[in-house]
Amino acid sequence: MLKEIKILLYFFVIVLFFFLTIKFYLSDEFEKDVYRSYNNHETIVNEYSEKLELIKSDTDNIIEYNNNTNNSKKKYQFWKLIEND
Repeated sequence: MLKEIKILLYFFVIVLFFFLTIKFYLSDEFEKDVYRSYNNHETIVNEYSEKLELIKSDTDNIIEYNNNTNNSKKKYQFWKLIEND
């Protein structure tokens, strides 16, 4: 008898949890809060973007290109590399 009451209590708690969760997320108040927060994000981003400092780029002309057109590629043979070790 005690076991059945315990199982019934667990079942009731689980059903209550799902019911209250669904009720909360489908409520009008929750939808209004979500909509307000979406609208508020744009203003927050704009405020922070105005405060940002721009950093000067120091990466200009750091790559030196080599114009050698020497196409002599050395062909390696895998087994000879192993034999030399």
